[in-house]
Amino acid sequence: MSLHVTKVTEQELIKFNSLDISTFIVQLEKGIKIANAELEEILAQSERPNFDNTIEKLEFVGSDINELSSIFFNLNSAETTDEIQAMAPEFSAKLTAYGNDVAMNPALFERVKNVWDSKDSESLTEEQRTVLEKTYLGFARNGALLEEAQKTELRAIDEKLSSTSLQFGENVLAETNSYKMVLHGETDLEGLPQSAIDYAAQTAIETGDEDKWVINLQYPSFLPFMKYSSRRDLRETLYMASATKACKGDEFDNQDIVKEIAHLRLKRANLLGYNSHADYVLERRMAQSATVVTDFMDDMLQKAKPAAEADVKRVADLAKEDGIEELKAWDFNYYAEKLKKKELNLDEEKIKPYFELNNTINGVFNVARILYGYDFELRDDIEVYHEDVLTYEVKDRDGNHKAYFYADFFPRTGKRQGAWMTSFKGQHKRAGKNYRPHISIVCNFSKPTALQPTLLTFNEVTTLFHEFGHALHGMSSECTYPSVSGTSVFWDFVELPSQILENWCYEKEALEFFARHHNSKELIPDQEIEKIVKSQQFLEGYNTMRQMSFGYLDMGWHTLNSEVTESVFDFEKSVLDKTSLLPKIEGASTSCQFAHIFKGGYSSGYYSYKWAEVLDADAFELFKEKGIFNQEVAQSFYDHVLSAGGSEHPSVLYERFRGRQPKVDALLHRAGLEK
Repeated sequence: MSLHVTKVTEQELIKFNSLDISTFIVQLEKGIKIANAELEEILAQSERPNFDNTIEKLEFVGSDINELSSIFFNLNSAETTDEIQAMAPEFSAKLTAYGNDVAMNPALFERVKNVWDSKDSESLTEEQRTVLEKTYLGFARNGALLEEAQKTELRAIDEKLSSTSLQFGENVLAETNSYKMVLHGETDLEGLPQSAIDYAAQTAIETGDEDKWVINLQYPSFLPFMKYSSRRDLRETLYMASATKACKGDEFDNQDIVKEIAHLRLKRANLLGYNSHADYVLERRMAQSATVVTDFMDDMLQKAKPAAEADVKRVADLAKEDGIEELKAWDFNYYAEKLKKKELNLDEEKIKPYFELNNTINGVFNVARILYGYDFELRDDIEVYHEDVLTYEVKDRDGNHKAYFYADFFPRTGKRQGAWMTSFKGQHKRAGKNYRPHISIVCNFSKPTALQPTLLTFNEVTTLFHEFGHALHGMSSECTYPSVSGTSVFWDFVELPSQILENWCYEKEALEFFARHHNSKELIPDQEIEKIVKSQQFLEGYNTMRQMSFGYLDMGWHTLNSEVTESVFDFEKSVLDKTSLLPKIEGASTSCQFAHIFKGGYSSGYYSYKWAEVLDADAFELFKEKGIFNQEVAQSFYDHVLSAGGSEHPSVLYERFRGRQPKVDALLHRAGLEK
């Protein structure tokens, strides 16, 4: 059967079982024809352009395309196939061309500009004013003011960026999927906990290496090995396989692609009148300029570097007890874990049995239920794109339908690494009807084995809460217009709902909902909770420096005002020297696998994780003062952050919630960096 593009209705579910991938291009072309007809209707109007007959109508042009592309790109990230990958360049090119046709349509822009120029004469809501501004700047920032020759050049740049970004991601995925380290006996398994051994045995069965053990570059396999394996030689082998992904000079090498993407983005920014890609991007962020971002990161660097150097020295001193005179990158996680046990007496493996996946899911659901009145009903009658995906119907405290929620937790071939939130359908209101969203989170936790269920590390617990915080932002939306609903907010604000929810993982009152031993059902002991709370400051100087290094690398590539002629390795070294804490590893590159900025939407925006930490620590301080489940505070956060989407400037929304602008004090206190 073919995929039929239809208008979204509140209860309409995606029929994954009947999707015919081979028709996606045809369906996209149909969607573009429909959208072009809708645009012609707008242009054919004889009435003077106003918000209702131009801006509002534009909001709903191409809804078929939006739905189809959401399905396509979500599948390409979470359940890709050779067919999807082969189709992706053409699909992206057609989508980019359509977007450029709209953005560079002079007659359409003229109508939008007329509305923009007369905005003070219309009685607009704050959301409508925001949508108008976003629409006008969307045209202006995407070539509408350019001459025809410049528009042609911009189209070519956008099409090339689309294809190179796709190739970047496919190369990283191919490198990740192609590697395996086969372990042959007990000496290769030294130091590994039983859970990691069992997972490696299960992976070996899946790869056809029966009676052996297999470690790969998927996080549930990679991280436990780096933390616990006492075989330094094997840690080095695995680390190098990960650190040199897509930069070995073979068919999957991203070195030239990275430089090409950076140069294309610079050319695009220059064409639009900006000095750099960062200047272009940050104009529409809370930070507003590269100078503000750099000053922010420099300030955090100054506060964190002494603590970071002390953190590394403590880890290195512990390694010296084993005769290791120079701590290397493949040693850090191993000895950091030993140091955690020594200083905090916190053993990740000892507490994992208290964080069984299903219990933890119920825990985060309970937090959402108490804070916001949400109920999650597991549904087994909703079609999914893979059998591992769980589906829920979300209802509010009055039993009204709120959203559909998809949860995809386990790694597999065809699924990229990491964790993310996405949506298949967004929320909006039209003709008196509130169209509710279809939200998804995707993670890569260890699959259950025959011997035990999925037990999460505490870091994975916070990851689940983080992505679920994004999901709450999406499913809580109560906006009218699609372009500002849900997570359609400034990128340095979008992490606030996700990062603030992580705070509940450290609170005994919340842990009691779900932190129970998967066998005995006993609650996690108070002394273990105390250790978890103390762990918030463990190696936080080092962790902050690590985040800053990613932020500096992102800004390094995107504040360029000329093409990079040196090697990627030399460029990285020049940018990262000030954040370097361990010896440089020859042949390793972060840039060549930095999907956040070269495939995802975080270019010139990686700083936003730390920026949002300032917001989340400051916001959670109010919950701590009033009670972490205080209904008045929760309702205010729901009204002014979760449900508001991007309907107003985030600084306005945050001040409405907090009563003032954010302060950095709460973050410095939480991280132990006050001095």
